[in-house]
Amino acid sequence: MPTTANTNVATNIDIDSDLISPDQLAQYHDEGYMILERVIPDDMLQMMREECSYLIGYIDCMMDYEKKDVLGLNHRRNRYFMTSKYNPQSRIWHFTFSELMAQITKAALGPEVYLFNEQWVVKGAEKGMKFGWHQDSGYVKHADPTTTHQPYLTCWCTLDDVCEENGSVYILPHSRAGTKDKIFDHTQENATNDLIGYTGDDPGIPVIAPAGSIVAFSSYAFHRSGSNNTDKMRRIYLGQYSTNPIRNTDGTVWSQDVHFIKDGQRVFDPHTDTFEYKTSNR
Repeated sequence: MPTTANTNVATNIDIDSDLISPDQLAQYHDEGYMILERVIPDDMLQMMREECSYLIGYIDCMMDYEKKDVLGLNHRRNRYFMTSKYNPQSRIWHFTFSELMAQITKAALGPEVYLFNEQWVVKGAEKGMKFGWHQDSGYVKHADPTTTHQPYLTCWCTLDDVCEENGSVYILPHSRAGTKDKIFDHTQENATNDLIGYTGDDPGIPVIAPAGSIVAFSSYAFHRSGSNNTDKMRRIYLGQYSTNPIRNTDGTVWSQDVHFIKDGQRVFDPHTDTFEYKTSNR
């Protein structure tokens, strides 16, 4: 049976209408997603690409050392999942906790925001694997079946132009999937270990957007992605934010719980943050 939750969000927050229009915000709250094109500044985008390249090289070196082509969810030159990599030595926290992300997360979640998870998702040229229909919250429920967490926000940030040919994301709006306040049960796919929550015929809405865009969608929204059939990598930075720390039923934190926004103001301080990495259940 699906898990349900109250998805109401405070709306008395000043949001830059040049960044997020009223129609875009209404679409997010009604249908579970909004597409913000070319909102990442060029210098920030270049930094993110450099950080991504460094991490791919780091993972490849680890594979070389262990004489493997597969390390966890990472498949050499095929796909990479690199999780919880913000730290004082990297530069990505400048984006993760930026004013841009503060505006987007407050619009979607309200005046209290925590970083729940962050990772890089890379599909290799002409090899990137597809991902089946799932809700991000489906992974939480699969690990903790009694969860009642509120929907969190996924910010799918494009380091490259994305299209159907290079494995972009497809979104299934709430009104077509019945997901506005439900987490559906997911089953594990044997071949990939991916979780699948929808097996219907609706193909969803493909996201076609330039580099520097952010697709912001609810963790309750079904989404999938295709394979990369181009000769270039498709690189994504994924930041996920919640209204409060998401915990397992035993009280432990499910992933991360870094306080970002308090009473509508940014409170993250890299000088006092503990940077204690927590291994995600996903």
